[in-house]
Amino acid sequence: MMSRICYVELPAADLPATRAFYGDAFGLALTDYGPSYSCTTNGDVDLGLQGDLSEATTAPLAVIAVDDLEACLEAVTQAGGVITKPLFAFPGGRRFHFRDPSGNELAALKAD
Repeated sequence: MMSRICYVELPAADLPATRAFYGDAFGLALTDYGPSYSCTTNGDVDLGLQGDLSEATTAPLAVIAVDDLEACLEAVTQAGGVITKPLFAFPGGRRFHFRDPSGNELAALKAD
């Protein structure tokens, strides 16, 4: 199975200020996807800002791109990972969240 970290999602309690910060400090061009989400879409590892705190994780969320999401879900479960957010669709693909044995929350993504 092909996999690589492709995305890091950050909780953004103040999305406009956080978006402006990354644009001003690092020159990142972020695209808005609705009122509570912005992200870059042009790098090897993109950055997402989750302004809906009911959907945000409490720490940065590393997202791993995979070529077979269902096989990855099975592999994560078999390896001892705990699914924290079942498979769901979003603009651009599908993903699920899980915790590794040390309690770190990550996500696996299959892009459209």
